[in-house]
Amino acid sequence: MTNWSTRSWREKPIQQQPQYSSQEQLEQVERQLKSFPPLVFAEEIRALKTQLGRVSHGNGFLLQGGDCAETFADFTAPKIRDTFKVILQMAVVLTFAGSCPVTKVARMAGQFAKPRSSDTETIDGVTLPSYRGDIINGAEFTAAAREPNPQRMIHAYHHSAATLNLLRAFAQGGLADLHKVHKWNMSFVQANPLKEKYLQVAEQIQSALKFMEVLGINGESNAKISETQLFTSHEALLLPYEEALTRTDTLTGLPYNCSAHMVWIGERTRQLDHAHVEFMRGIHNPLGVKVGPNTTPDEVIQLLDVLNPHNEPGRITLITRMGANVLAEKLPTVVRRVKAEGRHVVWSSDPMHGNTVKAENGLKTRYFDDIHAELRQFFAVHQAEGTYPGGVHLEMTGEDVTECTGGAYKISEHDLTQRYLTQCDPRLNADQVLELAFLVADSLKEARQGRG
Repeated sequence: MTNWSTRSWREKPIQQQPQYSSQEQLEQVERQLKSFPPLVFAEEIRALKTQLGRVSHGNGFLLQGGDCAETFADFTAPKIRDTFKVILQMAVVLTFAGSCPVTKVARMAGQFAKPRSSDTETIDGVTLPSYRGDIINGAEFTAAAREPNPQRMIHAYHHSAATLNLLRAFAQGGLADLHKVHKWNMSFVQANPLKEKYLQVAEQIQSALKFMEVLGINGESNAKISETQLFTSHEALLLPYEEALTRTDTLTGLPYNCSAHMVWIGERTRQLDHAHVEFMRGIHNPLGVKVGPNTTPDEVIQLLDVLNPHNEPGRITLITRMGANVLAEKLPTVVRRVKAEGRHVVWSSDPMHGNTVKAENGLKTRYFDDIHAELRQFFAVHQAEGTYPGGVHLEMTGEDVTECTGGAYKISEHDLTQRYLTQCDPRLNADQVLELAFLVADSLKEARQGRG
């Protein structure tokens, strides 16, 4: 890797970084983090890359989801469990619909930093630094809370370690048993106002599980029935933290960012000559790149040249986030160019970020119908272009929040204030996530059949 080191990003222009008042404190925290154990391991990261390589060839599907921004205050076992459960529930529906393995990647155990459209926020004539996520500062609108504090990186590390510990226990300790997950799904279907629409799929899954039981395939005879594999991911925004958790693998001698299995570059930080692209080009994790409505085909190819010069399958996931009103117009030219150049990528749809609006009461929300519409268009574009729609990327929670409007339970703008808990962007609740899974199932099934 020519002229790359874990520190070479420091010589480049950089966006979306806090201004710490004490450089000495920052360097002390960085030294501490470098002495801590890695959060994930290189062999796990390579396993994810292998799975994503299969997805890029049309032999799997990527489900990526979780909180828009984790917070220290919401760090509880039930919250982690509920988000884990809804990821599994969605994965079972998509696995059955697509007749293919689903790679599960959570936006958890590290999603503590958020990019902001403005460096400052003004309320009642008072201007303070914007809240940038709990790893940087506090959400409370006070001068003390909004002051960036490097010690928060230490807290973020420990919260991530504890979250990972619990996720691993859930994945291997019986909570992931397919029969349990399906029972949760059946409960969802039976209680849903639109249950007739989803009942057929749910009953087909039930029949498949019964058939496997007759053949003696159960949790006792096959660990794949009772266990699962869950990877973690976050936006690699705060580069001092990401650098400090980058390790050289003893087996390969290659650098891996051991803060998560997969990290991504956001829409605001993917400038070719800037720090985030510089850092990401040298680590050997699978990388995501957000692709917005103004992204040109040339920009995508240039990013692929820098981030994946050897065109390795599983290295790059292009996460499109364009908006339901423009995706059908903007995405085809990008897809065509990437296909024409023979680039190996996973195409994933983020139907959340391009569909954020303000309700009449001033709260940010997203309309369920817009989210579903962007997903339908995403699948349709890839069908038309002869490419494979390989994943979805959702901001979601297992909690019973009222942050996105619509869905079978018809959450209205008036309902938003009932349980609007997010610190940043509105998330789909558990019912909306599962509803989306059943709705997307048909599109995924068609995409898979088209490859057969």
